[in-house]
Amino acid sequence: MSEKIKIAFMGTPDFALPSLRRLSEIYDVCAVFCQPDKPCGRGKKIIAGPVKEFALQNGIRVCQPDSFKDYCCDDLLKSIDPELIVVAAYGKILPEYVLNYPKYGCINVHGSLLPKYRGASPIQSAILNGDKRTGVTIMKMAKGLDTGDIISQVSTDIGMYETAGELFDRLSVLGADCLENTIRDIVSGRASYTPQNENESSYASMITKQMGLIDFNNDAEKIKCQVCALNPWPLAFINSETDIIKVYTVVIGSDTDASPGTIISITRKGIEIACGNKKSIILTQVQKTGKRQMDAFSFSLGAKLKTGMKINL
Repeated sequence: MSEKIKIAFMGTPDFALPSLRRLSEIYDVCAVFCQPDKPCGRGKKIIAGPVKEFALQNGIRVCQPDSFKDYCCDDLLKSIDPELIVVAAYGKILPEYVLNYPKYGCINVHGSLLPKYRGASPIQSAILNGDKRTGVTIMKMAKGLDTGDIISQVSTDIGMYETAGELFDRLSVLGADCLENTIRDIVSGRASYTPQNENESSYASMITKQMGLIDFNNDAEKIKCQVCALNPWPLAFINSETDIIKVYTVVIGSDTDASPGTIISITRKGIEIACGNKKSIILTQVQKTGKRQMDAFSFSLGAKLKTGMKINL
């Protein structure tokens, strides 16, 4: 059986790019589906996403339907005629007529160890909840949200201070590796399909800016997870009396009897602040609204912060 099957790829952001790149080296990627272009930045300029850019640079047909409802893309599917559809961070729900079209079905590259963290933010949620391990699942897509049978999984440790951006990059490459092997098994008939255990399922909702507000009444570990999970977007922040301070990186500090939100020390290591579990957190990289990112010590000099001051209370 020839491996040169026709694949339609559906994805939009950076997470999907390693998978698309790998597939284009091995198979006939006959089309790439992306979300419609959206305005970005202060100038609201329309910019193509990384997956679309790769497709255009490599002569792959690009499709950007607004919707798949009411069989509106049936003719498009027939014109492409894929034998397999691969989805990675596409951001659209596929109806049954799409799921049932390809000979080898539709499979999804999902950034968690399903059934844990179905939904929109599996990678951030794993860090936010303090998980020690996560991974990538290749599943056969079904009607529900990330509910399809598991075909393969690969797992990895989460670094103590690993950010969501760093974990995204690692999982995207792991996903591409796993995807290559999984498709080979699907085409050869060796793939196995394991139903998900619904009793172990959980849902990862969309990340919002409001989730970034740091409450120093929380314990230091929880704040550390919050900062790491929300980097690079939307970033954790301190809502001080005078400004919003974005927090990029932190480290766990020492034991303390100071009340939460009290600045314990200011050194070149950073700004040490008491938390709710008699531990401290040290801010190491921060950014004031409208200013550049900088080390916390340098920031403290300009902000005129002093030991014993209260912050964010």
